[in-house]
Amino acid sequence: MKPTLRLLKTRPPPDAQAWEERVQAELRQGDGGAAADLYERLAPVVDRALLRLFGGRDAEHDDLVQSTFEQLVLTLVRGRFAGGCSLETWVTRIATHLGLNVMRSRTTERRHVEREASEEVVSAVAARDGRRDADTWAEVEELRRQLLYLDPVKAETLFLHDVLGHSLSEIAVMMRVSVAAAQSRLVRGRRELEARIEASRKAEVP
Repeated sequence: MKPTLRLLKTRPPPDAQAWEERVQAELRQGDGGAAADLYERLAPVVDRALLRLFGGRDAEHDDLVQSTFEQLVLTLVRGRFAGGCSLETWVTRIATHLGLNVMRSRTTERRHVEREASEEVVSAVAARDGRRDADTWAEVEELRRQLLYLDPVKAETLFLHDVLGHSLSEIAVMMRVSVAAAQSRLVRGRRELEARIEASRKAEVP
């Protein structure tokens, strides 16, 4: 898993910062239009994070988007957003956290069904696009599956950094830890993920 995006900055540009300050003030004053403004601007960010996390549009996608914005609005209204990063960065963290929780809750009860579905899709991809593309798809699915078995904090750090492309400094702000702590979580998460994937591959060898 390699970093693919480096688009979000720790602090927003001046115009974005002015918008963030205005919309937060309006929310605290009870302006109903502020929530709609917030959604219009940040919905694409939430969509992108969830699509990357689930590998497509999940059945609970819309509910997760709504839950993400409900949590974001509550955080802002109650004055619990300490700043230090942009609202785009913060809402990405909320969406990732909620999404991983949903995926993790499904793991035990649906493991067998999801494995069968994955095998069917891999076979379809192989017939259409060739074995190489199917193998790549299967590897991505295996990474996503094994990610759910990691400690939640390590899994979230790994996804934010290696998939969504956030820097360690951004992640440190989002998770309210030092950069060194964020880096430690990332390194340990990668090591554990690699170990799990290797163990899984060995178990499949007859």
